[in-house]
Amino acid sequence: MKPYNMIEVFQTNVEKEFQARIIIAFLLQQFPGSRINFDLDDCDRILRIEGQRVCPVRVVDLMRDKGFQCAALD
Repeated sequence: MKPYNMIEVFQTNVEKEFQARIIIAFLLQQFPGSRINFDLDDCDRILRIEGQRVCPVRVVDLMRDKGFQCAALD
């Protein structure tokens, strides 16, 4: 039986594909085993993270440390 994965969704200001790739690689180091992707075509530039232990506050802090805006969506 697979462990339950949580999905966290965030609004960001990431605009470029190369930025998204760099951020994904960085976040995968922080949350190994997670599935992470961006929807840059969405007006909210959605960041979606699916994993077992995803802390939304930590994601926001990490994104801000990298110079990006990020807010958890309900």
